[in-house]
Amino acid sequence: MSSAPGSESRGRGAAIAALVATTVFWAGNYVVGEIAVRSIDPLSLTFLRWAIATPILLVLAAIIERPDWRAALRALPRLAVLATLGMIGFVLPLYEALRTTTAVSAALISSVCPLLIALVAGIALRERPGGRMIAGLLVGLAGVVLVVSKGSLDALLRLDLAPGDLWVLLAVVCWTAYTVLGRRAAGVPPITSVAVQSACATILMLPAVAILGVHLPTQAPAIASLAFIVALPTIGSYLLWTIALRRIPAAGAGIFLNLIPVFTVVIALALGETIAPAEYVGGALVLAGVLLATWTGRPSDRTPTPPDAGPDTQPDAGADAPPAARPDAQPAAKTGASDDQADART
Repeated sequence: MSSAPGSESRGRGAAIAALVATTVFWAGNYVVGEIAVRSIDPLSLTFLRWAIATPILLVLAAIIERPDWRAALRALPRLAVLATLGMIGFVLPLYEALRTTTAVSAALISSVCPLLIALVAGIALRERPGGRMIAGLLVGLAGVVLVVSKGSLDALLRLDLAPGDLWVLLAVVCWTAYTVLGRRAAGVPPITSVAVQSACATILMLPAVAILGVHLPTQAPAIASLAFIVALPTIGSYLLWTIALRRIPAAGAGIFLNLIPVFTVVIALALGETIAPAEYVGGALVLAGVLLATWTGRPSDRTPTPPDAGPDTQPDAGADAPPAARPDAQPAAKTGASDDQADART
């Protein structure tokens, strides 16, 4: 009996380590994704990510959760809508963005998503956002504007913005819709939900792939990038998130998602990328806005979440995207989203 407190402490420490690793992997999706799109077009990268991950996720769901597959099939229309928004609508624009903007800019812009989710969810559920939420949203949006404009008022007034930054904003809108719509979903275990959504995303992309073709990576860097994205941001992060939420409350775990832009900057710097002063200041404003909005002392639906997905995403409980007490709640960790959300965003 005397060892119980020590065991509990070790368990919590392992959960915290899992959460940190999760955010590192999701941050890696931005940086490695920027490398991958140099040789794999965004459509092929998105399709291959989910096509490869789907059978692995289905097997893991069958082994770990032993779900009622008939119940999952009954939820198929709802899961298909979520897959369209979270696993295609977030991930595809994000990879398209990384062709013309940096991983750091994409991560910083995406990090305003928690505030937008909280605001939209509050309006949709007729809950008036509090003063802290509004102030946090304004501060966070100011940071996004600074990052997008690169600190140039002239560029902002002329709307001379990088196309990639606009693609990121589209991804943020899709992730916000994914999270808010998923809040009312229920009933499918988290890994099963992500697996079925992944399968739906793969199938829904088949027409586009049939018309435009899918380009398989042939060079070692591209193959390594794809393997990393599938293994760590898509599958590894989701499983680590699942493990961590057995020890850490969802609202507490959600705070760790704010580390994604921080780790993205660290990884980018380690790889030799230069970061503009406006991005440092803008990123600090975004994080300040998130903290202002979420540190209210009340774990509630106003505790918002990003990205992959984040998803990684995600998904009653990311994947890059992105997903309360179970891993599907990667968005839920900050917004009270339901079982069927996962990190498809990061």
